[in-house]
Amino acid sequence: MNAYDSARMRDAMAVHGYQETENPSEADILLLNTCHIREKASEKLFSEIGRLNEFKKARKQEGKDTLIVVCGCVVQAEGAEILKRSHPVDIALGPQNYHRLPELVAAYNRKNGRVLLADFPSDSKFDYLPKTKATSASSFLAVQEGCDNFCTYCVVPYTRGCEYSRPASDILKEAQELVSTGAKEIMLLGQNVNCWHGDGASDLGDLINQLAQIEGLERIRYTTSYPSKITQNLIDAHAKLDKLMPYIHLPIQSGSDVILKAMNRQYTAKSYEEIVAMFRKARPDIAVSSDFIVGFPGETDDDFAQTMEVVKRVRYASSFSFKYSPRPGTPAALMKNQVPEDIKTKRLMILQAELLKQQQEFNSQTVGKILPVLLTERGKKEGQLVGYTPYLQGTHVSLPDTFLNQIVMLEITDASATSLTGVKVD
Repeated sequence: MNAYDSARMRDAMAVHGYQETENPSEADILLLNTCHIREKASEKLFSEIGRLNEFKKARKQEGKDTLIVVCGCVVQAEGAEILKRSHPVDIALGPQNYHRLPELVAAYNRKNGRVLLADFPSDSKFDYLPKTKATSASSFLAVQEGCDNFCTYCVVPYTRGCEYSRPASDILKEAQELVSTGAKEIMLLGQNVNCWHGDGASDLGDLINQLAQIEGLERIRYTTSYPSKITQNLIDAHAKLDKLMPYIHLPIQSGSDVILKAMNRQYTAKSYEEIVAMFRKARPDIAVSSDFIVGFPGETDDDFAQTMEVVKRVRYASSFSFKYSPRPGTPAALMKNQVPEDIKTKRLMILQAELLKQQQEFNSQTVGKILPVLLTERGKKEGQLVGYTPYLQGTHVSLPDTFLNQIVMLEITDASATSLTGVKVD
């Protein structure tokens, strides 16, 4: 979502004649887009502001003005503190206001002071953004924002606001714009993407069915899903739509019902496993990934053991796992029985060892198979491209740039826990 937001801010500024640069010393605007999910995000931000301020001071000596703009969720949570602690920041705006960036830059006046805009406007920012263009064959498309679940560890409801779903007509229009400018794959985005309930379709499954009718769109993905909000319609879409990739990211966070309740996750470990089984029945080859938090307040050795049991039963193709970190303003930060850091570290190492083993096993199963790979990136080595299989496995292949942004049939020759290697099949 943050990558999508950054791209849309770039699009908005391009309409006014601005171009992106990789060199901070030549930038009239230095823009930082932030995320508040992980611990120490604000401290990393202040460190980065200090680094960028050196470019600002150097340009000032040359008689050039530079604006430092901070956007995103850290602003929503700590905007006033950012302006208080970091004088180099000129404009700070939250994630629901980034469509106003061109207006704020144009109107900025140093005599009138710095600007903070972190409210939740009643109208949608998407109504004010320019047409989007694909920058590669794989593009993001935000369909839903915000969250109404209020998990006790999470800041998203406070920084992104309540759930909002874009109308199906707007989504289909943007998808067609992306395809017409080169996109072959679209990843639908949302904090709880399967909670989408916009006008023009009954649910996310229905929306995907409509998107699948777009000529030239060859792959559809979506992330991130909330387990208890999965519909049969969405599961059925995986069974019948070839364009919908056989991959589902379904965060469980913990395998202990006690911890899930403390987290205010609205499902049990058993119901989660039943949902996974339904997806696998509909699409037997589907790859399942997940998120895990270890060391949540009150988590015992037995709670952690239950998580490990679920992991071994479900078996994941990939995963993201983290130690719990208290986020200011969330209920979990005030809970008693905070787990000591050394115990969290030990549990995370045990969990990640098992998840890495499973990821290696999943990838190894593809060796010898021929898979369609969408090549979207240049590799680190000359003459190497990187792309993704239908199961979202990163895959390296030695091919010239003429194959970039194409779907190529590759025979998989080698697999590690993190990537595949293939050769083109003639």
